[in-house]
Amino acid sequence: MRNILFFVILSHFFLSSAQTDTEVYLFDISTENNELKLTNQRNISNNPGYDNQPYFYNDNIVLFSSTRNGQTDIAAYNIRDNKIDWISNTLEGSEYSPTKIPNQKAISAIRLDTTGKQLLYSYDFETGKPKVLLENLVVGYHCWYDKNIIISSVLEDQSLSLVVSDLKNKTNTTLQKKIGRSLHKIPNSKFISYISKENEQWEIKSLDPISGETKKIINTIPGAEDMCWLLNGTILMPKGNIIYKFNPKTDKNWSLFYTSIDLGLGNITRISTNSISSLLSVVSDVSPERIVQQQLDAYNARNIDAFAATYSKNVKVYYYPNKLSYEGIDNLKKGYASFFENTPDLHCEIKNRIVYGNKVIDEELVLMNGEKIKAVAIYEVENGKIAKVTFF
Repeated sequence: MRNILFFVILSHFFLSSAQTDTEVYLFDISTENNELKLTNQRNISNNPGYDNQPYFYNDNIVLFSSTRNGQTDIAAYNIRDNKIDWISNTLEGSEYSPTKIPNQKAISAIRLDTTGKQLLYSYDFETGKPKVLLENLVVGYHCWYDKNIIISSVLEDQSLSLVVSDLKNKTNTTLQKKIGRSLHKIPNSKFISYISKENEQWEIKSLDPISGETKKIINTIPGAEDMCWLLNGTILMPKGNIIYKFNPKTDKNWSLFYTSIDLGLGNITRISTNSISSLLSVVSDVSPERIVQQQLDAYNARNIDAFAATYSKNVKVYYYPNKLSYEGIDNLKKGYASFFENTPDLHCEIKNRIVYGNKVIDEELVLMNGEKIKAVAIYEVENGKIAKVTFF
């Protein structure tokens, strides 16, 4: 009866939301019964804060931007050795969107200085030595067509423009206004793909950087703009907790590939694959369960600062169904600080836990002052913090 009641309660709280604390995950891509499967999931960043924009330097190294010591540097994850090395350590700025430069042991990345200056740099893969690539363009995102031609999303007039830069001839040509961030070489072709935002319905288009010719491939999933190409010509595009797939050669419409719930992840925002499509990397918001577990660990340690750090500034605490008990982080700290101080035997044990979307529902057995008390708590996580708690 106890378990039945617990699961009946869950039906009131099945919603989802996004968070900002992100991690980079890696999967193997395999084929089973002519269907693509994702296996061997691992967290390759495993780092508090911002970890994003994965790119395969080769079939053994994944580049990504990662926060450390208050700045964002370029990390290089070695798959074989399960080890992270750092390419950059720029004290006067941070790096984003690392990308391999063709025919060089070097990468390119956007550097945002503490002064606000933003330029595209190259970095020697071994030494990390930087060099400006494009002097006068505020590049937001980029990809390489060949060793001399860069395709960029450039910040102009408060939006992004599609610019083709020829390093050899030192020219920059703007081809279109209002584009997205996702730029990729299309496998087995001479084309680049980009997201056009000229119309209300965004479109994936192909570009011939030499002639400037463009052609529509398909409309994006509404509101989505990140994607990658598999070697067989399939496009993968995530939105929220779903990854969609579409192959222009065989498909008429988008179809479901995976959901983040299937993978045990949160909201998926970025996606990347290696050159032979044997590996897939995605960026996901940190799962609500991790935030709630951090809260529980701090509770059991009676550490008020660590406990409060898991809650949003305007957290609201209710008694079921909707009776507001109190609101705000200051009130939460005031109540729990004295509670922690006066309850030396305090300990919470989780008897049951369900995670769905942005909600974590815990059935708890709490020891306090020699007594054990049963409770159910529903934690709702938004932007990486607990924004609402409902107690039963």
